[in-house]
Amino acid sequence: MSLIIDPFFYMIAIPAVLIIGISKGGFAGSLGILGVPLITLAIPPVQAAAIILPILCVMDIFGLLAYRRRADWLNLYYLIPGAVFGIFVGYLLFNYLSTDVIKILLGVICIVFTLNHYFRKRPPDYKTGPSLPKGSFWGSIAGFTSFVAHAGGPPLQFYMLPQKIDKTLFVGTSVWFFFVINYVKLVPYGLLGQFSVENLGTSLVLLPLAPVGIWLGIKAHNLVPEVIFYRFAYFLVLVTGTKLLWDGIRGLNLFF
Repeated sequence: MSLIIDPFFYMIAIPAVLIIGISKGGFAGSLGILGVPLITLAIPPVQAAAIILPILCVMDIFGLLAYRRRADWLNLYYLIPGAVFGIFVGYLLFNYLSTDVIKILLGVICIVFTLNHYFRKRPPDYKTGPSLPKGSFWGSIAGFTSFVAHAGGPPLQFYMLPQKIDKTLFVGTSVWFFFVINYVKLVPYGLLGQFSVENLGTSLVLLPLAPVGIWLGIKAHNLVPEVIFYRFAYFLVLVTGTKLLWDGIRGLNLFF
């Protein structure tokens, strides 16, 4: 079986996969956005995304076992068509995309979103509701960023967090959303030739970590109160946005 044998890669990839699983199982994917950037410390971004996708698909199955009956179906109805469109756009633009530019744009959006949350004065009971225009827009952004860098978490949270729904319903909606779009992504990834023998072999080696990460995330989810959950979710969006912005600037050699 052909696979990556570099020890440094596994030093990075093993904690990265666990982080993704914990995030998907307990925190609506907030911290999972760090997975691919971490692995790109050892291998190219495109290869990192290809190795992670089959693992994400397996994680999604375990996530559904835990949250299969907990989802906001109306929000999913608004989000998923836009997400599929965003994936299609990502497929068409795949050979023309600059990963670093996408990281910068997504990082700026994350930072502006969280700063707006922290500093904009609103009534304590302020919240939004499901919206077809907003769901379609943020769903398409999530589908696009998920396709190019498995970074669909922040756009989904931009739409979902202001609704302040029950934390378990929030995570369940996220699990169902990414279950659908990750399996949709398998088709264009295959058409683009991303599933080489080496990539699939490496995915297989890392696969046993998928249920472990999901289990740890579910345990953490059950221990964290809802108020803390939302504070932590916004904080993670800010941290990941800062990380993406830094990586994009460094990748383009701006200011260096």
